Amino acid sequence: MARVKSNRFVPLNIAILTVSNSRGPEEDTAGDLLQQKVIDSGHHVLNRQLHKANIYKVRAEVATWIASDDIDVVLISGGTGLTPDDITPSAIDVLFDVSVSGFGELFRHLSCSQIGTSSLQSRALAGLSNRTLVVAMPGSPNACATAWDEILCQQLDSRCGPCNFVAELKSHRVEQCHSREMN
Repeated sequence: MARVKSNRFVPLNIAILTVSNSRGPEEDTAGDLLQQKVIDSGHHVLNRQLHKANIYKVRAEVATWIASDDIDVVLISGGTGLTPDDITPSAIDVLFDVSVSGFGELFRHLSCSQIGTSSLQSRALAGLSNRTLVVAMPGSPNACATAWDEILCQQLDSRCGPCNFVAELKSHRVEQCHSREMN
């Protein structure tokens, strides 16, 4: 059985960014879904933005959030496909101190049962920057729900074990993961 990292829930401060050339705030259903899931999970949404697919504006926004002492997690929906407008991976991967390669791999694996081999066209990715988790996922509400429900909800819960991201974040209010230790 998985070892629980903390007996108490640690609410995280999260920023949400939607990258889209076709949606405005009223049509940002993926951003709305992420915001609701964050709140329903007991975390806080400190900032939410929508940007057009401009590599430098997206990078600047994410860099500002990474530099903030108040943001633990940045969730980005959109811009992870293969078209010329899909700039999110190029905008953010240069900001990572360390990539979380397993996120994209796991996301594509989970997506395969829903959309088949089309999951290969997702360049979902994650990394840690200045002890901030940055996660980019496709812009469809279904993809955001998969990422949140199947991966992020557990990994952003300090009670989930044997390991979760909370111990690696700025908030660092729980012990480090020691997943190879046996109880």
